[in-house]
Amino acid sequence: MWRLARAGARGGRLTVAAVPAAAASGGPGGWYERLAQAAPVHWAEDGLLGLQAAAGLPWWAAIVCGAALLRTGVTLPLAAHQSRLLAKLENLQPEIKQLAERLRYEVSVRGKQVGWSEKVARFHFKKNLKRIITELYIRDNCHPFKATLLVWVQIPMWVCVSLALRNCSVGATDAEVQEQFSAGGTLWFTDLTAPDSTWILPVSLGLVNLLIVEIFASQKMEVSRFQKLATNFFRVVSVVMIPVAATVPSSMALYWLSSSFVGLAHNLLLRSPTFRRLCCIPRTRSESATPYRDIVSALTAKYSFKK
Repeated sequence: MWRLARAGARGGRLTVAAVPAAAASGGPGGWYERLAQAAPVHWAEDGLLGLQAAAGLPWWAAIVCGAALLRTGVTLPLAAHQSRLLAKLENLQPEIKQLAERLRYEVSVRGKQVGWSEKVARFHFKKNLKRIITELYIRDNCHPFKATLLVWVQIPMWVCVSLALRNCSVGATDAEVQEQFSAGGTLWFTDLTAPDSTWILPVSLGLVNLLIVEIFASQKMEVSRFQKLATNFFRVVSVVMIPVAATVPSSMALYWLSSSFVGLAHNLLLRSPTFRRLCCIPRTRSESATPYRDIVSALTAKYSFKK
């Protein structure tokens, strides 16, 4: 009911999209509506409205610019920070391997002196190795959990902006904004409140996301079993996002595509040795002096049909 009153007061008319929300507030869809009306989502709505009003851009351009600003101002610094941590972790591996070999020898000698069983010796080895690795992480300030900060910021931000665009598209924010969205598109998606019936935006989104995954997978470094599973998981997500993007308003699909495209550009930028030194990212053994040539070669070799 609150949503109905808000839409009526601000827009002067009751939108059809507001009716299911009130009905769903006590049903299975209630959690989604509560999430769509959360304070961070309204902050995102205000930010979008403020950007569009200040820049005087059509809505499609404001959405693209908003995605670029968020990616560049928020996630790019976090991505550079993540790259610094990962580089430090990679440079620590030879030292960890050396210390592990020395510890294994010391545990073996000690075990023979006091009569430890193989199980007890293994326990002491793992316990002391974990302590040594933790001390190294503290010394170099590169605990792996810190590298997840990008995810904890990027995903909630992406969700909030997506829901804000959804609210603007269905009239939950303001009926006047919905009318602006219905005529604020361009090219083949002139109505930002309707899904892209041509599937150009959804398919482009899937291809860009797949390219990001494949570029990450082409890095010349040892890959663990977990990383292989994660890579395959993101491949599946990239494909699943295509039909999802085809069912949501074009404003959301355009934001997703713009965000992914800027993210792809940032991933390529973070491969540049010059930019990495500018961001104080340490050199590593896996770093290449010709990263872009290596990416093209890796993708060509992987997907070439020539024998």
